[in-house]
Amino acid sequence: MHASTLYYSHHLNPRVAVAVARHLQAPVEFVRIEPMGRDREAFRSINPNTRVPVLVEGKRTLWETDAIAMRLAGLLDESFWPPERRDEVMQWVSWSAHHFTRAGDAFYFEHIIVPRYFDRPVDRKVLDEAEADFRTFGAILDEHLADRTWLVGGALTYADFRVASVLPFAAEARLPLAPFRNIQAWYARLDAIDAWRDPFAGLD
Repeated sequence: MHASTLYYSHHLNPRVAVAVARHLQAPVEFVRIEPMGRDREAFRSINPNTRVPVLVEGKRTLWETDAIAMRLAGLLDESFWPPERRDEVMQWVSWSAHHFTRAGDAFYFEHIIVPRYFDRPVDRKVLDEAEADFRTFGAILDEHLADRTWLVGGALTYADFRVASVLPFAAEARLPLAPFRNIQAWYARLDAIDAWRDPFAGLD
């Protein structure tokens, strides 16, 4: 890799990107910023969306968590996004974005982000709709994990990191995880991985 920098914050998606980089032992410099706050205008030249994570390698700039994970896996450890199972990993990445994590993200936003940054109560209608979706898609994930250790094949892949995106915030976000024993067991296995459990250890 060229001299590289991974820009991040302590929010949901950047957490995944940092966990990937640390799990793969990527030789990157980690730089924490506030792209929607004090660093917004300065950061616009790096990512016009003013969002993190962003991976900068020399003159190459790559936005978005999943693209960064694919890039780092391709450079450092293809088994984390195995070429022979690329479509299966992508299936779970897409499913996470559009279904399971999307529902969980509503809990994350309403119970964690809103109290920090907004002067309003939680939106009960949003949470009720999200809970219905979370229970529907949680049941699908729980069934898939009934006889599997990891989501794709017999080994840890990026699919596991991505689908678990919101789960580190489960307690604070009040996710309705109680019925899903297989998800809880799977997440316990993930939580035993240092880079996933505490990706920001030793960082700002």
